[in-house]
Amino acid sequence: VQLQASGGGLVQAGGSLRLSCAASGIISSMYVMGWYRQAPGKQRELVAVISSGRSTNYAGSVKGRFTISRDNAKNTVYLQMNSLQPEDTAVYYCNLKALTIDYWGQGTLVTVSS
Repeated sequence: VQLQASGGGLVQAGGSLRLSCAASGIISSMYVMGWYRQAPGKQRELVAVISSGRSTNYAGSVKGRFTISRDNAKNTVYLQMNSLQPEDTAVYYCNLKALTIDYWGQGTLVTVSS
């Protein structure tokens, strides 16, 4: 399984970005996909996850600002990020959980300037 993330970049506070992550090499949609992030000097943390049935879970810090969605036909997960703040600056990693196995994308940098 390979995960290819895209969509990061530099944005001003209050702006928006949309991240995408496409999974290849997987033959079933029965998996959880999500986004995690790691800011400099901090541990990686959950941002949002979505199940195959489209149940979602968000970190409290992004609830109401970020929206996770998925297209099972394309094996792709999206993260729409609105009202971005400098504290959202981090490397964002795409994750896929299939049974007990975790797969990670290469990370995409999101920088929010004040």
